[in-house]
Amino acid sequence: MQLDLNLLTALDALLEEGSVTDAAARLHVSTPAMSRTLGRIRRATGDQILVRTGRTMTPTPRALALRATVHDLVQQARSVLSPHTEVDLAALERTFILKWHDALAAAALFHALRAEAPGVCLRFLPEASTDIQDPRRGDIDLEAGSSEPSSPEIRHEIVGHDRLVLALRPSHPLCRGPLALEDYAAAEHITVSRRGRLRDPIDDALEARGVSRQVVASAPTNATALQFVRHHDLVAAVPELISRPLLDDLGLRTRPLPLTTPAIPIHLAWHQRYDNDPAHVWLRGQARTALRRACNPTDATTG
Repeated sequence: MQLDLNLLTALDALLEEGSVTDAAARLHVSTPAMSRTLGRIRRATGDQILVRTGRTMTPTPRALALRATVHDLVQQARSVLSPHTEVDLAALERTFILKWHDALAAAALFHALRAEAPGVCLRFLPEASTDIQDPRRGDIDLEAGSSEPSSPEIRHEIVGHDRLVLALRPSHPLCRGPLALEDYAAAEHITVSRRGRLRDPIDDALEARGVSRQVVASAPTNATALQFVRHHDLVAAVPELISRPLLDDLGLRTRPLPLTTPAIPIHLAWHQRYDNDPAHVWLRGQARTALRRACNPTDATTG
């Protein structure tokens, strides 16, 4: 039996993109050529691999079962056939797109990357309310945030943990004396929600103790919420370590919350296609260092 390893590369692209057109664009071939290649893959495997459902294409059960194996085979073949090269940082010219929480050591990361690779350009995108930028399609190179990726194609690791604290301006009445749960609940609160929600898990924790609070506003980011806190007698629950530079710049005070909340994991995530990309390996290392320094974790683990 004669094997055409090019079929594996095409199959990997088809299974990741879920589209003949997108797979063709990824491999820099025409759509008719990719369609013919899909026909060859179907004949070789005896399976349809992708079937049309309306305007999209859906992988068959056989395709889903093969996806991880096919990707690993392609990566191993590339590793065998490609020379191992170190990235020349001084000569590196590349734009990295990062989907980044607004308070997560972005300035420190920018400084570290530019110091070693002055030709690198960074595009920081905010966390969005919907996943318009999809790391599976190569729209972003690296993501940092508190949510664990749900796709098996996305690699991720936990680089630190944070905790919520109460942020308030120095003149706020809650800055003085012991902070009772009832006094905390009676204050006027602002939530942080990209979707504008006026309720979050703190409300569940309070109600479990027979208490409710008054939420008078929501803000899309920590930075916006803290600007409100700076000028009004509002309180906001924000991650302590990653918000510390902004808290200090605004002259805000913090107090521990009068209730127990779980630690906040900080995830670093990327698509598996970048696993062996030397420049991306360097980028991940720099991001990992910057985030760990910001969080100063004592119990960070690899996901």
